[in-house]
Amino acid sequence: MLQILIRHGESLSNRDGRVQGQADISLTDVGRQQAKAVASWCQTQQFQSPCELWSSPLCRARETAEIIGKATGLSVNLKDDLVELNAGVFQGHLWDDLADRFPEDVTRWRSGDLDFQIPGGESRRQLAQRGGQALQSLSCRSARSIIIVAHGGILTAALGLLLGRDHPLLVEAVERPFTRLPALGNCSVSQLQWPGPELNSFNRTDHLP
Repeated sequence: MLQILIRHGESLSNRDGRVQGQADISLTDVGRQQAKAVASWCQTQQFQSPCELWSSPLCRARETAEIIGKATGLSVNLKDDLVELNAGVFQGHLWDDLADRFPEDVTRWRSGDLDFQIPGGESRRQLAQRGGQALQSLSCRSARSIIIVAHGGILTAALGLLLGRDHPLLVEAVERPFTRLPALGNCSVSQLQWPGPELNSFNRTDHLP
């Protein structure tokens, strides 16, 4: 099975520099254009049939998936475990304000401690385990190809768990899931081959304008 992993298009919070976590935030006009571009790319690919389309239920991912579904004729299936990191007390605040508002918590988060749990939220390890289990469970379906639309934090954390944090394509990315500058670009494409899994490509954006 081939899993085509797509990060959602630019959201209002991405544009404003705000921590969104699991907040239900819509795409910007730029984000919709990015979604149309990745949808056009999906149309040109000869993914093996049967092919399915799955998405995080959060608005920014679901909107992106619906645009892909319209272009490809695929129905959108929702999977709750694909939602982004629960950002707890950080959620809704500007990235630039976090260090002033939550100095101790931000310092511990930036230390890279896998088990530091954001107050009211999740840890990196919890995020990786949830994301890894979501991708693994989808790999057991009878489809030959699955397009998965989700979020930068959960996708990079899941890949780090499944492939190892020292994978050459991931070594920098897994150190910073859920940061101001995420490892995955909006509407980037990464491809994961099962069984294995093996990472065929990571963070490709050449299909975007």
